[in-house]
Amino acid sequence: MTTRWYMGLDVHSKSSAFAVADQEGKTVVRGEVATTWDGLRRLREEYGISEGTPVALEAGTMAFWVSRALASLGLEPVVIDSYEVRRKAHRPTQKSDRRDARELCEGLRCGMYRTMVHVPDPRMGSLRETLSRRRHFVRLGTSEVNAVKHLLRSRGLGPLARSLTTDTSWERLISRLSPDEELRSEVARHRALWRCAREQVGGLERRLAEAQNAYAEDVRRLQTVPGVGPIVALTTLAFLSDVSRFPSAKRAASYAGLVPSTHQSGDHDAHGRITKRGSGELRAMLCEAAHHARRPDHPLNPYFSVLCARKGYRIAVVAVAHRLCRILYAMLRDRKDFDVERLRIEMGPFEKKIVRLYRLRPEPRA
Repeated sequence: MTTRWYMGLDVHSKSSAFAVADQEGKTVVRGEVATTWDGLRRLREEYGISEGTPVALEAGTMAFWVSRALASLGLEPVVIDSYEVRRKAHRPTQKSDRRDARELCEGLRCGMYRTMVHVPDPRMGSLRETLSRRRHFVRLGTSEVNAVKHLLRSRGLGPLARSLTTDTSWERLISRLSPDEELRSEVARHRALWRCAREQVGGLERRLAEAQNAYAEDVRRLQTVPGVGPIVALTTLAFLSDVSRFPSAKRAASYAGLVPSTHQSGDHDAHGRITKRGSGELRAMLCEAAHHARRPDHPLNPYFSVLCARKGYRIAVVAVAHRLCRILYAMLRDRKDFDVERLRIEMGPFEKKIVRLYRLRPEPRA
């Protein structure tokens, strides 16, 4: 009978520390290996690591690439949340690459880890990367607009830059600054960077439009929710990926980091800010879509209005984003379009709050 081995791999950009142990926890071999496909292949061949050996590594920048490389070599990679690795380290104040590799190996052997990071397939991973690049260039464009507004306010010309979302608005602003040549040249520099960022965003959006064809039905289904456009729909698909890995809508919202932190002990039960532990990209897009709930004709406006009056606008937006995440997850799981009537039934308690708030008589349900 072949003895089962376990491997821990502490991944870095140039080289990675590794540790291999048997079923009894005895170290078989440890050392360093180049973080390349050839380096990982030589590691397996040199030490005779059998096919199907589980390999634990922390979530990080190179984790997905290394995971796919290990899978192509016949190993079984397991990507573990780095926060959990640090919390369960035997000696957290004595950190080294060799010790981290050994900790990963031992934790995998003993089954200590619970938070396994999902590794998407290459096509879904490419979609995630394209969405992240698009958001990066959108932020660059926004930073240039904000820089120009700050510059104009410092000169007492703040009202001139109320809206800088199109090339025409930039032209109009520069023409108004013609008497001040120095200020005009400064604004022109920011406009050049803004235009470059917009060009990159346009190119990435064309690439997203091509990738959308592979998920056309799901994208159409998600856009039946008011306020959800193609970018929000694609982001939801890309970061939720395989929805079957979430046992409930609550777990999907937790993955997005939209659940409140909790501290309960005895009679003390406190809830704080949202955890922000999951996908920041998904959380940001859901919050953008949640702003549409301020419109009176939006299905979630009753829920938003009550929370906005009681807790404030920002907390209401986050709460609507939480509910949107659960709705979108259920639509993907059940493969059904958005149903307003079903939403009304689920919002019964919140409708009662509105009735109490405005002292209205509730209408009888059909």
